[in-house]
Formats: sequence, structure tokens, C-alpha cells
Amino acid sequence: MIKDTILEVQKQFTEALAQARNSLALEEIKNTFLGRKGKVASLFSMMGNIPAEERKAVGKLLNKLKIDLQSDFDSKVSGFTSSTSKKEWVDYTLPGYSMPKGSRHPLTQAIDDMLSIFQRLGFDIAYGPEVETDWFNFESLNFPPNHPARDMQDTFYTEGGGILRTHTSPVQTRYMSKHEPPVRIVAPGRVFRNEAISARSYCLFHQIEGLYVDTDITFVDLKGTIELFCRMYYGKDVKIKFRTSYFPFTEPSAEVDVSCFLCGGKGCRVCKNTGWLEIMGCGMVDPNVMKSVNYDPEKYTGYAFGLGVERMVMMRLGINDIRLLFENDVEFLRQF
Repeated sequence: MIKDTILEVQKQFTEALAQARNSLALEEIKNTFLGRKGKVASLFSMMGNIPAEERKAVGKLLNKLKIDLQSDFDSKVSGFTSSTSKKEWVDYTLPGYSMPKGSRHPLTQAIDDMLSIFQRLGFDIAYGPEVETDWFNFESLNFPPNHPARDMQDTFYTEGGGILRTHTSPVQTRYMSKHEPPVRIVAPGRVFRNEAISARSYCLFHQIEGLYVDTDITFVDLKGTIELFCRMYYGKDVKIKFRTSYFPFTEPSAEVDVSCFLCGGKGCRVCKNTGWLEIMGCGMVDPNVMKSVNYDPEKYTGYAFGLGVERMVMMRLGINDIRLLFENDVEFLRQF
């Protein structure tokens, strides 16, 4: 009878499984009993010869047989794999694997170092949103709607009418609009410009904005602060040079150069053989900016500066492609 055959197949399977000692034996058992042409499949093919009144009961027995055999087989494989793995791969007398240590990104290191210096000089840290309004990003900073200086900064506009800030200067007017003088802050953050990506330019980069507003602030205060920062960051022997420039939100305005620390001012590829490296723009806060935040320009004066972090990191570390700072190449980052 088929019921006796079912019991016999189950007995044979149990004995064979108990004797299996390797993966080849398990594979053979699987093919013999559970394969497409195995013994369980053969029993199912005999269902056509079973009387109609017995088929339901026999079908239940066959289904139970198949499920039980598969369950026992899976348990055996799991236990066998676990024990084999321990025997073959785990040697508790071996030393553990060393875990590589992570490090801070060179941009993060530079920002932290600069902020630490500015905090020691008495500046607080302020932050602002990356999605800005046109008023804070441009108009409050003395960029009228048709001002040609807007063309200097190709802007990303959002669908909701906002813009991705093109500089960290909006933090100046945001902070001043909520705080009375004196104001002394630095504002680090990401900025965005619609520029072609190349070895020298990228669509996003980092800036640190500085602002000091109080009574009787002069360009001498600005010059002294920047010179002290440069010597604390680049070394006491660095030379500093101020060049006249133009920015809508400062008047007078200047660019700041430092002597090339790679060639000592003699001229090299990084400084384009000039001996100088441009690091930031600065100037005295324009009276129109003061008026936009309801500061009295007859009573208060102030200075502002802004430096590009990527430029300073690339110059300091001798990196010739800005894209390396954003690609997260582990081999590159391990150097720092």
C-alpha cells in the first residue's frame, strides 16, 4: 500500500540524513528524495492510481511527508554549515582584524580650524538657510534688481520663487535684522552657483563670512583682524597684501593676498609665479546695507569679509582639482 511506501521513504530519508557527513552527501540526499525525479515526486505521480475515496487522505500524507523532509533537510544543512564554518574559518587564537580609523574631511578640518581662530578673536558663530529670498541674498546687500553685479553670480532658482544662496553674506543682514549692535559674527556654510564643473570651479562650495558692527569701527580694525587671522592660520612669517576691489555691500572694498606658503613667495605653479595667493574679499559695510536692517549708518560702522574654504584648502594642500573634494574617493581622503 502507498501508506506503507510513504513510511518507508520517510525512514530511508531519516537514516540517510543521520549518516550525512559532508555537503556532497547532503546534495545526493536532496536529489534522491526531494529532487524533481526523486522518491517524493514519484509518490505524487502515483496519485492517479489511488481510489478516489482515498486520494484526499493520501494527498495529506504526501504533503506532510514533503514538508517534514524539507524541514529536516534544511535544519541539517543549517547546522552542518554552522559547524563547518566554525571549524574551517574561526580560529580564536588569531589576533583580531584591525579596524581602519576614519578621519575628518579636509574641508571640515579647515572650517573647524578657521572657526576656532575666529572664536579666539571674539567672534560668535551664526548660521542661515541655504534656500534664500531675493531680498536677503541680493537687495538687502545693496544689489538693486537690475544691478550688473548680479551677473557675477549665476543663480539657481527654486520652483517656489526662492534661490539657493550664492554667498554667505545674507547671514549678515539676517542676523543684524534680529540683533542690535554690537554684532561680531562669522557665518560658515555652503553656497551654490550655476557654474560649469571643472578642475577649478564647482556648482557648490563653502564660504566663511565675517561681520563686525559697532561704533567707531574703521578699516584699521578690519586690517588688524585679517592680519592676525592669517598669521594664526598660515604662520607668523606670512606676508599679507591688500588690493583695492569692488563689492556692492562694502565700500571701500579690498582683496587680500598672502605670500605663497609653498614657494615662500619665489613663484610656483600654485601661485602662478606671482608669489601671492588670493584668499578673501573684504571691506567696510556699505551704509545702504546698514539702512536695510534699520541700523543708523551715522552712528554705526562695520567691516565684513568672506573667504572661500575650497580655495584655501586647495592652496594649502596642493590640490589641483576641486572635484576631488566632493567625490568621496577614499584613497584621496586617506591622505588627510
